[in-house]
Amino acid sequence: MYHSEKRSLYRFLTIYLLSTFLLFAVGASIFYTLEKHHLIDKQRRQMKQEGEQIHHQLITLHKTFSETLTLQLHAPYKTALIDMDQKPIASNLLLPPSFRFDKEYRIDNGTLFYTRKIEPYYLGVVYIVLAAPVDEAALSKLRENIVLFMILAGTIFVIVGYFLGRLFIAPMRDAIGMMNRFIQDTTHELNTPVSTILTNLELIQALNKCDSAKEEMQRIEIASKTISRIYDDLTYLKLNHAYHRDIRPLDISALLHERIAYFSAAISAKQLQLTTEIADDMVVSMDQDDALRLIDNLLSNAIKYNRTGGDLLITLSQDALRIVDSGEGMDEETLKQVHRRFVRANSSEGGFGIGLDIVHQVINNYKFKITFRSKQQEGTEVIIIWSKT
Repeated sequence: MYHSEKRSLYRFLTIYLLSTFLLFAVGASIFYTLEKHHLIDKQRRQMKQEGEQIHHQLITLHKTFSETLTLQLHAPYKTALIDMDQKPIASNLLLPPSFRFDKEYRIDNGTLFYTRKIEPYYLGVVYIVLAAPVDEAALSKLRENIVLFMILAGTIFVIVGYFLGRLFIAPMRDAIGMMNRFIQDTTHELNTPVSTILTNLELIQALNKCDSAKEEMQRIEIASKTISRIYDDLTYLKLNHAYHRDIRPLDISALLHERIAYFSAAISAKQLQLTTEIADDMVVSMDQDDALRLIDNLLSNAIKYNRTGGDLLITLSQDALRIVDSGEGMDEETLKQVHRRFVRANSSEGGFGIGLDIVHQVINNYKFKITFRSKQQEGTEVIIIWSKT
């Protein structure tokens, strides 16, 4: 799966799962609240039945002339019999100081209270107060069931969302596949004519032919090398890193001199003032083709986006490669997107917007660091740091 496909899939899944989770969270909260009220209402009904039984016992005891009156109470309820002065006649319950007898039900510190007023009162009892702990075990079980349901539903929705996301990005995958097949066919067709042009051009220059058309031959050389570089970049993208890398100590100093010579015609055609500060025998462990892609794309951009007659500074040290041009530069927004494929800093210049994407791929593969500094109308500075220290 390509990076753009993964990014679209992750965005879809993020929005899909967050919205689903939010919907389920709201639903679960409402369900928990309703069920909690249902459990408490059930407990209230049971307390009310207990209060009615005590009321009937008081009526019966009121008719009894025994010296000892026995009242049957049931667990887990605690009971207080209150007189008209709101003082306890008999009680195994400690009432809160601010307890109000005019409220039928109330919850205080996890305890459910039920108050039943007796009219007419018997044995001096005006209020029957019952208390019992709120059924936390049932509420805890309810919370566990909701959490388990959320986990199960979340797992199902992740699986469903993944397959929906795959269907969602299918058109993108098809479009990218068609584009890759186009690139593959294009590079295949470009290979032979580009090689033929460059070979014959070198032969003509070696034989010192066409001295009268030296400028025209230089233009042909620049155009041919441009096509050759585009071919190499498209081939790199087509392989998508699926090739064997021969990583070995590579003389970057010699390679950089070689690539500067390769671009000499383009540098001369744009009348650039080239300044080089290249340390000798600078060695970096990497594949030579990756090094070519890295250097060629940076040099090509520095030449392409430079102004005619501008400056080009190339510095190579033991720690980094630095390329500075005096071109039109980039604003901050462009700098943030410049590494993305098919994004170009200036649409008026040629190219496909794949050069810096390839540069970043090479940088990431070797764990190097890259820094861009640019200011509009002043130029751009690119620094590749490969030192691990």
